[in-house]
Amino acid sequence: MISQALNEQLTRSGPGTDAGAVMRYYWQPAALSDELAGPRPVVPVKLLGEDLVLFRDSEGALGLIGRACPHRGADLCYGRLEDNGLRCPFHGWHFNRDGQCVEQPGEPEGSRMHENIQNTSYPVVEKNGIIFAYMGPGDPPAFPNFDCFRAPETHVFAFKGLWECNWLQAMEVGIDPAHASFLHRFLEDEDPADSYGKQFRDKAADTDMPMTQLLREYTQPDISVEETDYGMRLIALRHLGGGKTHVRITNQIFPQAISIPMSREMIITQWHVPIDDERCYWYSMFTSFDTPVDKEKMRAQRLQEHRLPDYAPLKNKANNYGFDPEEQRRETYTGMGLDINVHDQWAVESPGAIFDRTREHLGKTDVAIIKYRRMLRAAMASLGEGNTDALPMVDGVDVTSVYGPISNDTIGDKDNWRQAFEDSDRARRAACSDWDATV
Repeated sequence: MISQALNEQLTRSGPGTDAGAVMRYYWQPAALSDELAGPRPVVPVKLLGEDLVLFRDSEGALGLIGRACPHRGADLCYGRLEDNGLRCPFHGWHFNRDGQCVEQPGEPEGSRMHENIQNTSYPVVEKNGIIFAYMGPGDPPAFPNFDCFRAPETHVFAFKGLWECNWLQAMEVGIDPAHASFLHRFLEDEDPADSYGKQFRDKAADTDMPMTQLLREYTQPDISVEETDYGMRLIALRHLGGGKTHVRITNQIFPQAISIPMSREMIITQWHVPIDDERCYWYSMFTSFDTPVDKEKMRAQRLQEHRLPDYAPLKNKANNYGFDPEEQRRETYTGMGLDINVHDQWAVESPGAIFDRTREHLGKTDVAIIKYRRMLRAAMASLGEGNTDALPMVDGVDVTSVYGPISNDTIGDKDNWRQAFEDSDRARRAACSDWDATV
């Protein structure tokens, strides 16, 4: 249990908040590239509680500026996309991609008033299907050399989904290795050959055992956490007998991302990004070490579960997440279908938009959640003192030297599990022929 004051401090992310100030030192996903694919590449963006508009100009460059026109507040999402900027239909004021007003056609001839009109504007960068924004002070930081950024565009698929809850409880489900044995339990195993694009459906490491069987039969992992230059490495050991151990390596990338294995060939890097304090988007980059990603198949799989244009899940609290008691009895632990995103969505939305953590009771399997909150508190305190010493990848580390991180499932000797996952990762990277995955 924590105090209500601390719960507020950890969860609030808008302008002027402690957690929001930390987040603004890092690149934040703002939109999918797909959202700008139509004939009029202009979309509204609400990010960290701020109302913005994202657009691509006639030169192909991106701009992210305040949604309200600085004149009298009209909505620039309806602006005219012309002259490499957005023109407000109300009085014709024109803003370039840096938010600078460059023309006020209704003002007297020779007026230079526009030179003093500056809209909110944030730098944006497009990376493998996601448009990232930097909303913090000073020059934007470099990107780390994570696999999802280094891989070629052909080997990365990006998608997102809307959850009706605070970003913190969304992110914390991803640093909870124990829940997969229950929340994502399948009472019947699918053929792993049909696993493409689906998590926890592949074989366990290099065995013939489906991951669903392993998670179902080994429910008490030994979980430990190691601090890293990017955040935390989570190690979950499921001891299989015969001196063998299944090792699952996942990661918390500070402040709001995770990196986890999806299959033997693919990993997921996922951000949990506040829209406001009661809604968030998860943004995922699926990165393949082996062959190019079948993007059309993965997109079709996910569009069966989500609607456009807001990427809201079709199963939600309004329809009880598709809960079927007969399915719960025979097929899945939740009775909410085969898409594990729905399971996670129920788990993070059902406590309420912002969970009252004064009623929370954490156990030993929550070691990563406890550690993460301490890291976030340290970062907020450090920033409050005017320095960034406790902010991973902002604390003087050359961010371009941060690679990986390792995210994989493997099986090795119980007494030499670390060597097993390191060898497994090296072998996977060495066999990567289409891009340099070495670390």
